Amino acid sequence: MTSSFFEEVKRRKVYRVAVAYVIAAGGMIQLASAVFPAWELPSWTLRLVIVLLLVGFPIALLLAWAFDVTPQGVRATDPALGAGARPRGRRNLWILVALGILLSAGVGFLLLPHASAKKIDKSIAVLPFENLSEDKENAFFADGIQDDILTSLAKVGDLKVISRTSVMKYRAKSASVREIGKALGVSAILEGSVRPDRKNNRVRVNVQLINAENDEHIWAEDYDRELTDVFAIQSDLAQKIANELQAKLSPREKAQMTRKPTENGEAYFAFVQARNLFQPEDYEKLKQAEQLYQRALTLDPNFAIAWASASNLESWIYHTFDASVARKGKAREMAEKALQLEPDLPEGHLALGYCYYYGDLDFDRALQEFEIARRGLPNNADVLLAVGAIQRREGKWAESTATFARALQLNPQSVWVIQNLGVNYQALRQYENAEKTYERGLALDPKSLGLRSMQIQLALLWKGDLKFGEEQLANAPAGFDPSGMVTQARVGFLIYRRQYATALRLLQTLPGETVHAGNGVEVSKRDWEGALYLLMGEKEKAIAAYEEARVFTENLVRQRPEDANLRMELGMIYAVLGRRDDAIREGKKGVQLVPESKDAYDGPNYSLRLAQIYAWTGDSAEALALLEKSLQTPNGVSAEMLGIDVSYDPLRSDPRFQALIEKYRVKA
Repeated sequence: MTSSFFEEVKRRKVYRVAVAYVIAAGGMIQLASAVFPAWELPSWTLRLVIVLLLVGFPIALLLAWAFDVTPQGVRATDPALGAGARPRGRRNLWILVALGILLSAGVGFLLLPHASAKKIDKSIAVLPFENLSEDKENAFFADGIQDDILTSLAKVGDLKVISRTSVMKYRAKSASVREIGKALGVSAILEGSVRPDRKNNRVRVNVQLINAENDEHIWAEDYDRELTDVFAIQSDLAQKIANELQAKLSPREKAQMTRKPTENGEAYFAFVQARNLFQPEDYEKLKQAEQLYQRALTLDPNFAIAWASASNLESWIYHTFDASVARKGKAREMAEKALQLEPDLPEGHLALGYCYYYGDLDFDRALQEFEIARRGLPNNADVLLAVGAIQRREGKWAESTATFARALQLNPQSVWVIQNLGVNYQALRQYENAEKTYERGLALDPKSLGLRSMQIQLALLWKGDLKFGEEQLANAPAGFDPSGMVTQARVGFLIYRRQYATALRLLQTLPGETVHAGNGVEVSKRDWEGALYLLMGEKEKAIAAYEEARVFTENLVRQRPEDANLRMELGMIYAVLGRRDDAIREGKKGVQLVPESKDAYDGPNYSLRLAQIYAWTGDSAEALALLEKSLQTPNGVSAEMLGIDVSYDPLRSDPRFQALIEKYRVKA
């Protein structure tokens, strides 16, 4: 039977057709592999061609069996001769079909993985674009194109897009594409170059999409357009990249990609410069960014995303450096202006969320705005960072830590995200985890002032270690003293060492009449001087300094009666001046403004400051009760800190205070 089947296959010339089909199909696959990428066709089209060719193979064998090409044209093949030929013919036909399907399946098993070799996960990092212009100022323009492509892609929920902070360190591209992909956790890398010619109103943009797993080019594009077409270039690139990564785009996401943020090129240029200057720890850079945003908005008052970004800047300055009513109002007006221009702008809702968070401490309304922003900015790590910060204020420490971890996936090179994660570990007294987290951040940015500060705090809380902080401060670069913070920290360590006279001389080198006390609060320098005179035993000088500080602080409290920091500052001044009832009243008012039940992150600090007021008014029992509670509360005081802080010196001879230290001291 088998021999008769193969004889029949040979007679009907099926072998020839099979060989010819395989040769032709192979050539077609090779041609498609080379041509389809050049035509910018998506990778699934090559797989479709292969599938169709495989399906066609058994069909070709059937046609070869049934028909023959003769000089008279295509005719049905003569049936086999002899008895039982028809039954055997039908049986042979089914055998042929089965063999054709098996062969197609086998070939498909080998070819389809090869055809899919260029398929990658839906994750991408957009590296800084190279500025090919001789004018170095145009580097901002190159950054703007890169950042806007990244921003457009980040709004696609079906993609994972790494945040700008994490990709900027690869501007020089010192690592290979594979190394970058592994470090950032992505399978695709977009790199490019920009050559702007502002004199002739032209721009040339070249980009390449690269598979980070094998360093192979997937797709490339080259644009030579007028400068006014820059937004069309960005939109076109974002859509092509999303298609190449097979990301599903909703109608809303497509609309966001094609929306022009501004028609004014100079306004856009100022906006990009301002965005690049946003550095959370550098007040001078933030003030420069503020001026550039103002220029952008003057040039184009309808620049909605610039209004939102400027509002974010004002909210941050209010939260960190300048907690003035004017600053708070400015941030709110800008956020509302952005949403007035574009009600569905996710960046506008993010900005309004910051106003509720930093400005009003209204966590519920802030979270509502952040949720709206998150839906429009699914890859924005800043949204997750804001949500995580509120979660810890709500006392949801585990949820907060998990949210920061998700933000770190989108922004793995961000020291700011790493710092926030480390702060959570520190607040929960998971000191080893905090130490490792800060070290991870400092490996990325050894100059981070925030991380160094947190390391110093950790050493004090965990081990009562003064030497570590002193060494860190001694290594600060000469002349580096933003807002006098380095000098103030050195004064603080001298006070811990009980070297009061040296501390006073150093304090008096600070210019101006105020010192920065954190949380956007400036306090009278006479307040610090009064404390030092008191510790030195010079009571008359202390009282004189404190009286000046009292007048200054009372005036601030009248201007900002809802500022808990100022209430606490005034309470401590009253305590030293012997105004016990006034001191306790102000301290309690501060705790009422920010209770632990409302804010599990800052609230414990105000409870601790009330304990210090009680200590200096002689109410030892109340002070000790608050201290024991703080020793058991996340983000509270540590026994090691109680041992060195002069704020608790009035309690130091009390056996109950010493017993607390021994009870809660970290055991080696």
